Amino acid sequence: MALVSADSRIAELLGELHQLIKQTQEERSRSEHNLVNIQKTHERMQTENKISPYYRTKLRGLYTTAKADAEAECNVLRRALDKIAEIKSLLEERRIAAKIAGIYSEAEPPRKTMRRGVLMTLLQQSAMTLPLWIGKPGEKPPPLCGAVPAAGDYVAKPGDKVAARVKALEGDEQWILAEVVSYSHAANK
Repeated sequence: MALVSADSRIAELLGELHQLIKQTQEERSRSEHNLVNIQKTHERMQTENKISPYYRTKLRGLYTTAKADAEAECNVLRRALDKIAEIKSLLEERRIAAKIAGIYSEAEPPRKTMRRGVLMTLLQQSAMTLPLWIGKPGEKPPPLCGAVPAAGDYVAKPGDKVAARVKALEGDEQWILAEVVSYSHAANK
């Protein structure tokens, strides 16, 4: 039942994403006219070989408008990225729920042992679907973005991808890329 509601929510989000993409194109075409005017004004200034107060004020107004247009387009793109992240999150939740329920798709049967090349391909595909954070100028990145550490009391959620240190039988330690399945508060692992 939860999978059906997730499917309908994903379909709804895809529709919203489609509208945001159309809105992005409208914003871009709206700002195109202003950019052409800036270019023409620069060409006229170069033919006269001087910057008159008229052109200075005209360019200032055109650049202000272009900046506002770019910010509007940027805001629409940020909303689209948020929708994409929400869709990916729902798909990941659905995948984890199916894995817990024991339902596997034919495209992704239960895995046993994989060779290094297959693992690298899976890692590459996983890296392409990681969430993307694009901050505004002066905005600091959130925890776990890049080299920003998490808070000391942070507990990884099931489905999170982590770098984990494992000890081999011989006592060697290796770092692996792993997916969190559960967290034990008693062992702090």
